[in-house]
Amino acid sequence: MTATIAIVGRPNVGKSTLFNRLAGRRLALVDPTPGLTRDRKEADADILGEPVRIVDTAGLEESDPSTLTGKMRQQTLKGIKEADLVLFLIDARAGVTPLDRAFAELVRETGRPALAVANKCEGKAAESGYYEAFSLGLGEPTAISAEHGEGLSDLGMEILARLNVKNEPEDAFGDHEVLPAAANIKPIRIAVVGRPNAGKSTLINALIGEDRLITSEVPGTTRDSIAVDFSFEGTKLKLFDTAGLRRKSRVTESAEKLSVGDTLNAIRFAEVVILLVDATHPFEAQDLQIGELVVNEGRALIIGVNKWDLVENRAETLRLIRAQAEHTFADVKGIGIVPVSAQSGKGLDKLMTATMDVYASWNRRLPTAGLNRWLSEALQKHPPPAAAGKRIKLRYMTQASSRPPTFVAFCSKPEGLPKAYIRYLTNSIRDTFDLPGTPIRFQLRKGENPYAKKAKFGGKKRGVRSQ
Repeated sequence: MTATIAIVGRPNVGKSTLFNRLAGRRLALVDPTPGLTRDRKEADADILGEPVRIVDTAGLEESDPSTLTGKMRQQTLKGIKEADLVLFLIDARAGVTPLDRAFAELVRETGRPALAVANKCEGKAAESGYYEAFSLGLGEPTAISAEHGEGLSDLGMEILARLNVKNEPEDAFGDHEVLPAAANIKPIRIAVVGRPNAGKSTLINALIGEDRLITSEVPGTTRDSIAVDFSFEGTKLKLFDTAGLRRKSRVTESAEKLSVGDTLNAIRFAEVVILLVDATHPFEAQDLQIGELVVNEGRALIIGVNKWDLVENRAETLRLIRAQAEHTFADVKGIGIVPVSAQSGKGLDKLMTATMDVYASWNRRLPTAGLNRWLSEALQKHPPPAAAGKRIKLRYMTQASSRPPTFVAFCSKPEGLPKAYIRYLTNSIRDTFDLPGTPIRFQLRKGENPYAKKAKFGGKKRGVRSQ
């Protein structure tokens, strides 16, 4: 099994910077703001050819367990207990502080293998701090600079030594275990987004059946986009918890700007997005803007109406929500709307079933023959309007790609076809081929049917009979 390495230490010693270095890409948010990392963030990494799982944790602080800081501490302690190796970071320029000593003692008490790492050792000012790290009782410290990438090779060798991993060459005869094809199937990426305090973290905790993510009534508790593995009816999923999105004018702090950027990236790289709205205040302006962003990015969209157990007139509330969704997302008719209660767990199976259904629609490829039969019928029902006195002709259509479904139609005058008529064709495709709630891209190109056989006689095009 892949070894798990937890990176721990007090706030602002460079844990997230080291996490990004080991992962080989920017995954965790990095900012001078203390306490930016709250939930545990995990990623696969490669250390000198050895695959490992690395875990970024919140800064260790003394606090009451019921407070937000206390919950962050509990998440970090859980990460330590589940790790095969703990990297205990200190800031060598600041030296070993009383807080470092207290938490080093806590790490020793867990009995997990630990390695002291003196970070920020890029200058002479860090020398005394490096030697002070010997007093932590975690063995000889390793000097690095995560920001500048110094000392990472030495750290990698020390990690493998602590994990008892030997770098041996592969068997020359290739006698090794071959994983079944199913093991290499990538999980479906599902981002859960919404306004602050909509219940996104609570929803994911309810789905996976454990308190993996910190939940609090304090708005803005989640900052990083946290990925959590999950399986639904045998299908592998990766759920992304994201920071709540407020109106742009209210986002002023640098830490929140980083969180917003991380959430937007989660939307762009997701395959399905669950927009979670508060049933007690459904579809406020920010909810609608988030939904429009998801649709514009071409992601499959599901709307989860959370805190449904707090609604009294449920039938009327659901009717109003559906009407608002149909009006706001007129270009993506049929978006799934599922009432849920993340607190009690009701409606979660229906939410995931709807999610899998819209994912299947988002991935569909339609046969070209069927598309052109549909196009002929659609043109007969409502012929395209004339432009400059000439009837616009649509001669042929094909599906260029899926994810989302993208169609290309060859047209005599693409610039003359009104948007209303394109919307008619899009909605007709959605209804005919059962693609509810899926963004559809419809592109026009000037030209004849590219697959029709043509020949020129006397400068004029004439059809060639099939032999």
